[in-house]
Amino acid sequence: MTKEREKSDSFIRGLKTRRKVLGDTYVDRNIEQATDFSWEVQILTTEWCWDKTWNRSGLDHRTRSFINLGMIAALNRPHEFKTHVRGALHNGITPAELKEVLLQIGTYCGIPAAMDCFRLAGEVLKDMEIA
Repeated sequence: MTKEREKSDSFIRGLKTRRKVLGDTYVDRNIEQATDFSWEVQILTTEWCWDKTWNRSGLDHRTRSFINLGMIAALNRPHEFKTHVRGALHNGITPAELKEVLLQIGTYCGIPAAMDCFRLAGEVLKDMEIA
């Protein structure tokens, strides 16, 4: 597996932010499971998403988490939704605020989406021993 770009400044900054939001265990698992075929998407995700976007000064990480939850729910990406619920909680979103986000998802994405998101968020809260 070629990992020359892993040491780029953008990758290092992005990896730090990715770890802060999603946790070392999740990030380590993704990096370790990368194959020759999938390694480039790890580079892209870490440099573009976690450095070039998440590290911009225009919004704080907490606000970015609010936005991500709505977008990922609308896209119907349950695995990523659970990942970003965990990240949102790491970024200081409270369970009460999370509930409000999920209710708003119901208004704009539909009740079936809200039902799925409540179920997924409940799994994360249980795993994290919150609420």
